[in-house]
Amino acid sequence: MKENFTYPMNPDWTTDELIKVMGVWQAVEQAYESKIDINDFLNSYNEFKQVVKSIGEERQLGREFEEVSGYSLYRVVQLARKKQSGLIKRKDLVNG
Repeated sequence: MKENFTYPMNPDWTTDELIKVMGVWQAVEQAYESKIDINDFLNSYNEFKQVVKSIGEERQLGREFEEVSGYSLYRVVQLARKKQSGLIKRKDLVNG
């Protein structure tokens, strides 16, 4: 992971929208760095989807985030959907 990176954001978003998008990036970080409850992650992701409705924009932002952080939004979403409950742990993503 690279230190001191910036989250991908759209300058046209409102403060509330920025907070929702930052929430999903922080949730992805938490999944990779320690662990996160799947329901907590999916709640953050659902809030993110209220702002980023287009799958194309989601993929673009996800790629930008992965470039700067090394963490994949896509992988965390897929794992959360597969497991449906419990925790996503660092080892699930690093060894997965």
